[in-house]
Amino acid sequence: MKPVNVLAAGSLRAVWQPLMAAFQHRDVVCRFGPAGLLRERLAAGEPGDLFASANMAHPQALLNDGRALFVAPFAANRLCLTVRADAVGEADDWLTLLTRPDLRVGISTPGCDPSGDYAWQLFSRMGAHGERLKRRAKSLVGGRTSLPLPAGSLAAEWLIANGHADLFIGYASYAPRLRQIDALRVVAIPEPYNPTVEYGLACLSEGGRPLAEFLLSSRAGAIIRQHGFTLPAGSPSDRTRSAPSSGTADDVS
Repeated sequence: MKPVNVLAAGSLRAVWQPLMAAFQHRDVVCRFGPAGLLRERLAAGEPGDLFASANMAHPQALLNDGRALFVAPFAANRLCLTVRADAVGEADDWLTLLTRPDLRVGISTPGCDPSGDYAWQLFSRMGAHGERLKRRAKSLVGGRTSLPLPAGSLAAEWLIANGHADLFIGYASYAPRLRQIDALRVVAIPEPYNPTVEYGLACLSEGGRPLAEFLLSSRAGAIIRQHGFTLPAGSPSDRTRSAPSSGTADDVS
């Protein structure tokens, strides 16, 4: 039996192994990367059975193009700040840190990586402060020509340790690991400024359907929560919904 061919957002890498250990039904081959660039590869004809994105827009684009059988949200996340520890004063909070002109702010690449798109949403919610941040923030990872990160490294840790940024805006699911690093401080971003990050899957073939259904199950949801993510709005009741049984995109509203 052929393995299930998956393209998945890089932020899912840590949770993917325990998810696949629980899946067990089929061999799964997964390639990770910025979700926007992965969607472009699929749209250009690269084969795949399932696509897991850090937003719903990229799966929906594949559905609209007739490339997917169905799409569904399966996980959620938020943003946080990771800052050089020696740059944080007792009176600092997320806003004072983001608006300090002496701190170099790094983000992922908008358009190529949803993390960068969510950072842009954060800036848009910050009014005049955010407009200044749009001019200051540097897209350092997740793009076509971004700096290559060493295997297994966290973007925020590596960029700050190597002097590319003093502060990085990234996913809160990394916070438990980042808090273990003495040279860093993790700072929460409050609502209503912090956008909700919604992960969506696109089932691209009948071969990908069992894995898609598993990712929408309560068992997968428990594993996702254990690894720093949350679940989409409407959970847990929505976690047990059945994926569409038809093999055509026309049957999905």
